[in-house]
Amino acid sequence: MDEHKPVLVEEVLEGLGLGPDAPAGQSGLYVDATFGRGGHAARILAGLGRDGRLLAIDRDPQAVAAAQRRFESEPRVLVVRAAFGALASLVAAHGEGCPCRGILFDLGVSSPQLDEAARGFSFQADGPLDMRMDPAHGISAAQWLAQATADEIRDVIGTLGEERFAGRIARNIVEQRAIEPIATTARLAAIVSSAVRTRERGRHPATRTFQAIRMHVNDELGELERGLDASLQVLVPGGRLAVISFHSLEDRMVKHFMRRHAQPDPAWARLPVAPPFDPRLRLAGRKRRAGEAETAANPRARSAILRVAERLTAGAAA
Repeated sequence: MDEHKPVLVEEVLEGLGLGPDAPAGQSGLYVDATFGRGGHAARILAGLGRDGRLLAIDRDPQAVAAAQRRFESEPRVLVVRAAFGALASLVAAHGEGCPCRGILFDLGVSSPQLDEAARGFSFQADGPLDMRMDPAHGISAAQWLAQATADEIRDVIGTLGEERFAGRIARNIVEQRAIEPIATTARLAAIVSSAVRTRERGRHPATRTFQAIRMHVNDELGELERGLDASLQVLVPGGRLAVISFHSLEDRMVKHFMRRHAQPDPAWARLPVAPPFDPRLRLAGRKRRAGEAETAANPRARSAILRVAERLTAGAAA
């Protein structure tokens, strides 16, 4: 299934300077660093002129194949299979020398990834316990669970999943893998469910554990840190960075990154002489959330948060 509803599309376009009030036919390079199924990319492309370019990046081979099919006759689009942590080198290699005026990160997983049982992202249907966004790289969730210690499993589930029963879940996993390898999503979900004492209303007891293991297997926070740092290297002054996050840890990282480069550390105010601060970003408005109409049509949008910042010239004031 390729259907995937992009979230906060109009807000993203406005944040990137491609909204209805923007001049038609924008030039320069725009990067969709998480192509997914191209909902945002198609709208970004619609705002570009003949001299505009769109670099579509994804590490999921199925997403890359979808991008190539969708834009095979569009000369302004270049599709690259890669992790967005390598953003700086990707722009240098494929940006055709165009000034980079906008970057979008739409974090998390897409509906097609969740819907296909063979990918192992979801417990809704039984399938092999893989969870890799790029199946050609790294180890699967099943392989990691087979070799990780109970302490390592507890730390991942407790930190990335913010799961209060992480210790019990980790012990259950270690006990059960000694009996039989944990190779399927259904078996992992059952093991986790037996360890969770209370259930959050409307949420499967394995939700936080699956999320945490997926984030760990794909090094999602590490990729985000590298991608954010790279955005400062490639954006030209006036270029915009837009990030949609669905997880509190990701949003916290994005918020702190933008504020760190836009505002001096508040602790400096207590010093007799504050060190010099040269802002590299300007916060472009407050965080945005989906409205009632969008969340009613697309429940995934409920947890989405969009933050936007603008690249400044050296010596510019915040």
